[in-house]
Amino acid sequence: MNAPADSADVRRRNLALVLRYLDAHGPCARTEVAVGTGLVHATVTALVAELIDRGLVCEAGSVPSGGRGRPRRLLRLIPERVVILAAQVTLESVHVMAADFRGRVLHRESAPHHAPYGDPRALAAVIACLVRSAEAAVRDATPHAHLAQLAVAMAGPVVGPAHLVAAAIDFGWHNTDLRALVAAELPGLDCPVDVVNDANMAALAEYHALAAEGVRHPDTVAYIKADTGVGGGLLVDGRVHSGSHGMAGEIGHLPIALDGPECRCGTRGCLATYLGPEPLIRAAGLERLAEARGGEAALAELDRRLRDGDPDAVAALGAAGHALGAAVLGVSGVTDAGEIILGGYLATWAAWFRPGLEARLAGRRALSPDMQPVITFGVLGGEATLRGAFQTCRDALLDDPTSVPATQRTPVGGPVRQR
Repeated sequence: MNAPADSADVRRRNLALVLRYLDAHGPCARTEVAVGTGLVHATVTALVAELIDRGLVCEAGSVPSGGRGRPRRLLRLIPERVVILAAQVTLESVHVMAADFRGRVLHRESAPHHAPYGDPRALAAVIACLVRSAEAAVRDATPHAHLAQLAVAMAGPVVGPAHLVAAAIDFGWHNTDLRALVAAELPGLDCPVDVVNDANMAALAEYHALAAEGVRHPDTVAYIKADTGVGGGLLVDGRVHSGSHGMAGEIGHLPIALDGPECRCGTRGCLATYLGPEPLIRAAGLERLAEARGGEAALAELDRRLRDGDPDAVAALGAAGHALGAAVLGVSGVTDAGEIILGGYLATWAAWFRPGLEARLAGRRALSPDMQPVITFGVLGGEATLRGAFQTCRDALLDDPTSVPATQRTPVGGPVRQR
């Protein structure tokens, strides 16, 4: 009775298998795809025909077969067929990027959101405005592309099937359906809208970027970042592990001191109260600048003072490094992560965080040096979250090529029109 659904599911999985092989190894011939995927040649031929019909793949010339047979026709992906939109929300701004299937950036724009504390609707309107601008730019540049997905990366845990923002503490939200609010501001947008956790996206992006640079990751990796706030993620075998309630890796609200500063989350001594942007700005004596020109301007001034050797700035990060070390000890003790990646300004300012961090870790390392995680620093800076959101959408499309509609056949290089 379930045979039709099962058959469709098998076909979907096989399409994904072929598309992923071409993504990793193309251009290549159908014979190579069959060998690489383990599918029979006739099945590969049918699957390739469907991928071509959907505009995802095309024939790209031929090469001699090496024998007396006909030349082998090569296949390759068509990166401009699909466009993905990624948005990132920070404390003061919204950043939007549009990129094709290979990650070539087609459009990028940022704007301050001035969203009132506790009002997600105002922020949703700004996101929608920038998305409309990106959509228009994409339509001008690649009018026949399929707009695959919009992913909005938000600080705070994103939970449940509805992907609610459970608690955006710095914005004053609780159990907010940001996805519905953004979608309501974008009537007629012909693609799904999703909301994802910004730290999880950054964790994925840094994981893959470091792997591309030759870093061999262990099976369990923890990620800690600071920028909009303090967050993190937990990766198991390269995939985000979100825990039972979507809260795994929410390192910013790990208490590291019983009698520490009060935190907006309702407890005391959270890592965010030592390592977040506001505490660092305050410790470096830059509160007035933040009040006058905003937190991003104050962080830029903190960066300048650090590089000039300003003693207050250096001392602020030195103390924060000790707090970071306490959190690393806690995370490694609970998760047994073999590696901890530090991202955001923890990586940018690694030279100033490192002394306090190393001092806090020294005792445990001396006691059990072989049991402690390797500390690595992210390489993507402010790009990490948007890149991770893009990669998540791209992986979803690779897993389900049927989400891309069929096209009317045209010659290679000619326009592609959706039915």
